[in-house]
Amino acid sequence: MATPQSVAFYTLGCKLNYSETSSIGRLFEDAGYREVAFEEGADIYVVNTCSVTDFADRKCRKVVRQALRHNPRAFVVVVGCYAQLKPEEIAGIPGVDLVLGAAEKFRILDYIDNLSKAPGKGMVQAGEIREVRDFVNAFSFGDRTRSFLKVQDGCDYKCTFCTIPLARGRSRSDTVENVVDNARRIADMGVKEIVLTGVNIGDFGNGTEVIEGTRPKKEAMFIDLIQALDEVEGISRFRISSIEPNLCTDEIISFVAQSKRFAPHFHMPLQSGSNKLLALMRRRYLRQVYAERVAQIKSLMPHGCIGVDTDRGIPRRNGGRFSRHLRLPARPRRELPPRVHLFGKAQYPAAEMDGVVPIEERRRRNGMLTILRREKAPLFLRTTPGTNPPGFI
Repeated sequence: MATPQSVAFYTLGCKLNYSETSSIGRLFEDAGYREVAFEEGADIYVVNTCSVTDFADRKCRKVVRQALRHNPRAFVVVVGCYAQLKPEEIAGIPGVDLVLGAAEKFRILDYIDNLSKAPGKGMVQAGEIREVRDFVNAFSFGDRTRSFLKVQDGCDYKCTFCTIPLARGRSRSDTVENVVDNARRIADMGVKEIVLTGVNIGDFGNGTEVIEGTRPKKEAMFIDLIQALDEVEGISRFRISSIEPNLCTDEIISFVAQSKRFAPHFHMPLQSGSNKLLALMRRRYLRQVYAERVAQIKSLMPHGCIGVDTDRGIPRRNGGRFSRHLRLPARPRRELPPRVHLFGKAQYPAAEMDGVVPIEERRRRNGMLTILRREKAPLFLRTTPGTNPPGFI
């Protein structure tokens, strides 16, 4: 494009996406673009997509239509996990000008400059995910009172219900030094709370030392990172976002319990209360491990808040297994989580398995879990000292 113009953003999905949208926005700002509200009719719309939740295609189409209603002549660029997984599908959505994959999205300005020369709609720039090796740091600022700070990206796990390794590549991390520097930058901007985010943040450390032709070895662990961040002046509170139960070690729990700045808050995905289904999902823990982690947290931090992700539609989950699954997060408040986050649709390869749970049954189970969530959260607030416990969000 000949001259910088106005740009607007729309983010679907997780905290990690919000951190990256904000960093992409700063790229535009540094290049002289003016960021405007989505409804103002921007010259360029950037849609950051998600592939984890249901109906990714429908949500993306809806946002594109909304953007073009605000400015029919706008250029529409789609990035994010869904853009990496289904670039040609997105390119076929009426009104989409450019689709960028995981390796290309942080070079968005290089492609924006050529948009006016594009021969037609739906230009795709999305390479193979196995070629994505670099860690690109990112943090959010200005859209919320807290900042989401990206410390890790990608995942080496092969869970049957999750497409994230296909969308974001192998696990890789920032260095402890760079994360601390970013935290200090955020503090200098006046932000008082930082949420550490990534795809699998408990696996922090991968990629901190690149050795030619070999798998990078870890120079640091997640415990090293949070110990360093606890010394950053100017930040009142750090919060750990989702962390795998098998990676939420006793050392991490003990440190958070006595730290100066880390909130007593853990979000640990459970997915299923059935060991058979956990094995089918290729999870790296048993239900007993999950319960032990929660018991350890509650023993050291009785006021701590624990959130949980749970899947209501994994194939082969019959009524008896779902009942066992439901009983685990339904246990007494001091044992298991007051916050429940629902996932409804298994991704590849689970979506290809026999015994897919019908949509009507998933909706029924969603209702049961929603009732459980509504019961446990108020109970936690009523029985936890203080009217706004620091662990609860």
